[in-house]
Amino acid sequence: MVSHRQDHTAHWIRYFADRGHGDVRSLAAGVEGAVYRLGDGTVGKVWSGRRPVGVELMRRVYADIAWHSESLPFATPEILRVEEHGGVLVTYERELGGVPLRGDSAVVAPGPELAARETDALLTVLRGLAAVPGTGAVRRLVVQGDDQALWEGHARFPDALADLVRRAVRRHGGLLAAQVPDLAGIVRETVDSLRALPDGGPVSVVHGDLVPPNVHVDDTGAPVAVLDFGFFTTAGDPAFEAAVAAAVWDMYGPYAERHTVTLTRLFAEEFRYSPDTLVLYQRAYALATYDLFSSDGGDGHFRWCVWVLTRPR
Repeated sequence: MVSHRQDHTAHWIRYFADRGHGDVRSLAAGVEGAVYRLGDGTVGKVWSGRRPVGVELMRRVYADIAWHSESLPFATPEILRVEEHGGVLVTYERELGGVPLRGDSAVVAPGPELAARETDALLTVLRGLAAVPGTGAVRRLVVQGDDQALWEGHARFPDALADLVRRAVRRHGGLLAAQVPDLAGIVRETVDSLRALPDGGPVSVVHGDLVPPNVHVDDTGAPVAVLDFGFFTTAGDPAFEAAVAAAVWDMYGPYAERHTVTLTRLFAEEFRYSPDTLVLYQRAYALATYDLFSSDGGDGHFRWCVWVLTRPR
């Protein structure tokens, strides 16, 4: 479970300034860490949870994704240097261009109809990531909240995801059961349905957190960068990426349910994914992430997961 959030502090601004970066500015902060622009084409990221033992693997993952950059219509992160300060991991990465497509829906709620520039950008990103193979390094990643690589002991993504669901529910399942009637039945049905999925096509990289702030666009609205891999990055079925993106693109706005339905239908039509499979993947994602922001159910993500699990089917 994520235990804390890395916020911006004057300490870290001084830290980077003392290392010769003369124009340090805070950029963004979230669960993964806080990011600072260093003024020389690079950014410094102060990580909140990832220990140094895992950063070289993430560096390899970034390199694997960047290897396909010539065929991608957008840039992806690249770790240039790694250091540790006071037990905290600091990485230096190339600065990616563009501006966030929109703020998070908890801050900037979209209107009743999603703008075409948003859906077009999201479709471009989904097509691009679906073409990037899920390499061996990507398969070794551990998703947030878990204690083992998602693919460990598995040859198929649906089976790996099914076991992740079972492990996640054991963490704070009682908390979820208090809000979700017949949670045991939902878990059983979800796991059985995942295992029953047929073998799909090639496994691709899954970003796992395609929310508007993580998609940077240019003046025309075209995506130029996708950032913040790591929260739920793994190798998997590209339909899973589409399902999660449809669900998390607007989690907290007044029209969130409407947008989830609209995007799920759009992705099913555009990519010829089974609508039932997309809904199944959304349920699995909710079961795997419900407690990642608190262990008491007091956060918006937990309430969103409850909605996903209790909405009419």
